[in-house]
Amino acid sequence: MVATTGIPVYDVPFVSVGGGMGSFVTVDYLRVAGNVPAEDIRVLSNLDHPWQTYEYLTRVSQLPRSRRIRSDSASRPDNLWGFPSYALQEAWRTRSLKPLTQVFLEPDFADFYTPLLGTVLDGIAREADRIRYREMLVRGEVQVVRRRDGGGYFTLLSPAGEATAGHVAFRSRDVHLAVGYPGLRFLPDMQAFRERMNDFHHVVNGYEDHEHVYQALLHRPGTVLVRGGGVVASAVLHRLITDRLEHGAETRIVHLFRTYFAGSHGPHPWARRRGRDGWAFQGFNYPKSAWGGQLRARMRRLEGAERVRMYEQIGGTTTPSRRHWRAALRVAREAGWYQQLTGKIADLRLDAAGMTATIGRADGLTNARVDYVIDCTGLNGDITEHRVLGDLLRHSGAGRNVLGRLDVGRAFDVRGTESGAGRLYATGAAAFGGYFPGVDTFLGLQLAAQDVIDDIARRGHCDHMGPASSVGRWLKWATGRQI
Repeated sequence: MVATTGIPVYDVPFVSVGGGMGSFVTVDYLRVAGNVPAEDIRVLSNLDHPWQTYEYLTRVSQLPRSRRIRSDSASRPDNLWGFPSYALQEAWRTRSLKPLTQVFLEPDFADFYTPLLGTVLDGIAREADRIRYREMLVRGEVQVVRRRDGGGYFTLLSPAGEATAGHVAFRSRDVHLAVGYPGLRFLPDMQAFRERMNDFHHVVNGYEDHEHVYQALLHRPGTVLVRGGGVVASAVLHRLITDRLEHGAETRIVHLFRTYFAGSHGPHPWARRRGRDGWAFQGFNYPKSAWGGQLRARMRRLEGAERVRMYEQIGGTTTPSRRHWRAALRVAREAGWYQQLTGKIADLRLDAAGMTATIGRADGLTNARVDYVIDCTGLNGDITEHRVLGDLLRHSGAGRNVLGRLDVGRAFDVRGTESGAGRLYATGAAAFGGYFPGVDTFLGLQLAAQDVIDDIARRGHCDHMGPASSVGRWLKWATGRQI
């Protein structure tokens, strides 16, 4: 079929679709641990560089390069070994023992150490240059990934650029999917308001650019409703409170929780999550053992309903407990311009006098007059809304896991899509619900990439990195030698 269309075909053993952080981490492992030449890898993406989407989402959700992100000191997407850690690097750069002391005292006597976003992105940029990432990148929009009769896969790409017309096909043994989330998540009340009022100004998602809200509130008094209890909600609140305390804004904040946590909670006395003032506190997305301890080992054995129950126990919306941020919230609450409510938005209305949010609570309905609504309830995880993933479900034998995402094996191979000697892998958000819970994190992407590369090595298509080669390749990384 491909031959009869006259579409140009390019042969390459390994193709990664996505071009974001998931593609970068997996390709980095292939180049460094697997010793695969750059000529044998192609990354198909509409992004100019792998951190492009991630940096955009962090910026609009009020985490600029100067802020610390929710990531562990040793979770380094630019460094397979995690050494030196971000804390050690920062201690060396600043000539201060404070970062190392914080790591030593965390979490009981100090907040978890987390790196600056700028440090993380600068490291990724250096590593991308070192592994010659741009030589592997092909810009364009991937349309479909299909199995070949002769084994392996065709990946159909619409190349970027006005001078290029039509499609090209990449014929490969293996394909890796790291396409992230299909898009933003809009709850029904928010979607209905936007469609009814054709208004994208007063009701916004925390993951879309909404700087106009903060600028308007700096110039005139107003009330903003913030919905959500996760890390984006805490970052948005931090921005609103800082603008009031340090820049003279006269903003009033109504904070809406779906579930209010007054204290510690959990299924067992030995597995409880701290909570206070409505928030559920957790240093990272999941307990640390999910990445390399008992929880990870246990999850790899669970199937069906048992795996669903485990996800329910360890999941949920959380945010890190940071002392300076909680102190600012306490100031706002005691001053009376920060109010908390528990419930769901039943209706949003906009008239000449302003916007009214009708909130359904346990004791009935209540109305709140607000100027803006910032929704911080997350991203859209429905894989059918992604062109490539939806096509895989319909035409290539892929199925869904217990949580509705792609069904992958323990090596992140997409079940049902085997093609001769070839394998289709998926890491990141699309694989959530599988045998490894922390897929959509820096360390999760690294551990997933490790499993993928180990599987490719078992099939005889790349190297296993032993102790001696590991030391040699780390020395190359430490000295910045290009490979």
